[in-house]
Amino acid sequence: MKYLKILFVALITLVSMTGFAQNMDGSQAVLDNIHFRKSVRSYTDEPVTPKQVETLLKAAMAAPSGMNMQPWRFVVVREQETKNKLAVGFNKMIAKAPVAIVICGKTTGKLGGDNKNWMADCAAATQNLLLAAEALGLGAVWTACYPYEDRMNPTIEALGLPDNVKPYCIVPIGHPAGNDKPKDKWKPENIHYEKW
Repeated sequence: MKYLKILFVALITLVSMTGFAQNMDGSQAVLDNIHFRKSVRSYTDEPVTPKQVETLLKAAMAAPSGMNMQPWRFVVVREQETKNKLAVGFNKMIAKAPVAIVICGKTTGKLGGDNKNWMADCAAATQNLLLAAEALGLGAVWTACYPYEDRMNPTIEALGLPDNVKPYCIVPIGHPAGNDKPKDKWKPENIHYEKW
């Protein structure tokens, strides 16, 4: 018992000396990941592995969802021909990314009625996916589809989406080719307390 107590005290001392105790819950790592996230639009030829894609999708599906409807649906695109069809307008970087994930939303609810939360739920899933990409050292950028018909229609056609599934956005993903930096978006003037 005496040796166990000495071992316990030694362990606590070691942990506090390394500073690990101050960040045992990982809160600083989470905050750093949020603040270091950036939009990456150019990628190397290094592939994104199936395991990395699965990790991104698991993170996306951990997002909050109104009434737990989880309307998000994901299409993982690696084929160059399909990526070329998705790369319209300002989304040209999709064609150059090793993989693109199309975040879609099921617009009908469990009982067949309209799901009015699908856009908010897909936005939350997209943000989770982007933060996971940052954590994995990958580069990604949110490119809009919804509500722009000139982006939605080619996506619907290229992917063969059913009528009750709409493309919300496309996230091209790869290993960053440049040295992109996060933007400081902190603006205290946009905050109001109690009233406007």
